[in-house]
Amino acid sequence: MLDIRNAVKVFDRGSPIEHTALNSVSLHLNPGDFVTIIGSNGAGKSTLFNAICGSFFLDQGSIQLNGDNITFEPEHRRARIIGRVFQDPMRGTAPHMTIEENLALAHSRTTARPLSIAPSRKQRSLFRDRLASLGMGLEDRMKTQVGLLSGGQRQVVTLLMCTVVTPRLLLLDEHTAALDPATAEKVMQITRQVVQETHLTTMMITHNIAQALETGNRTLMMENGQILFDIQGDMRSRMTVDQLLGMYSSSTNRVFDNDRMLFGTQA
Repeated sequence: MLDIRNAVKVFDRGSPIEHTALNSVSLHLNPGDFVTIIGSNGAGKSTLFNAICGSFFLDQGSIQLNGDNITFEPEHRRARIIGRVFQDPMRGTAPHMTIEENLALAHSRTTARPLSIAPSRKQRSLFRDRLASLGMGLEDRMKTQVGLLSGGQRQVVTLLMCTVVTPRLLLLDEHTAALDPATAEKVMQITRQVVQETHLTTMMITHNIAQALETGNRTLMMENGQILFDIQGDMRSRMTVDQLLGMYSSSTNRVFDNDRMLFGTQA
């Protein structure tokens, strides 16, 4: 489904601050895989997402999605088949447009027709039904400007924008990190619901190791632009946070007592 082969990306090549962000990364995802990705700051997680989305071209390697080579496809073309939700709730939506206008724009983006923010009656019914299924009451606020929504509500709208027409791949870039714990859990519940209902192939970056081991069917740990571990199956189902931290320490000679120390965060 997704095949990344020997992906290399070096920033500021030849300068004193040259940095290898992706170091011969290879990864294969099967249809329906839900892969969580963890790793310290600067490990290459978001760089991997940027490479998949076409924010830059790889220096070496290739990316194939559903058998199509997208290695040198421009970002705007990849956006038609790849959905992405960012950490910042301010990204991914037009704040001065209403919920239904944002959804209509996202819906039309996947077609060859001109972009449109005026939903048809059929689209409006579709959007209402999809919003109602999420249980946040947003179906009754479709004419509300997105900028007036809370962070959690906006992330849910962004998630729906990415999936209102099912993409080939969904990327979740720490999409609950900026939310309070209760809201983050609600957004995660909705995320699992949407992914399960649509059988979406999904990759999710998170700083929460427990969440990474409980969500989806595979967990990757990255470090220094490489994939250290790809944990799945029985091994993953039995693994604890402490065991994963122990594996990380053994591989990197860095010792951490908890995931907060590993990720350099306070949450």
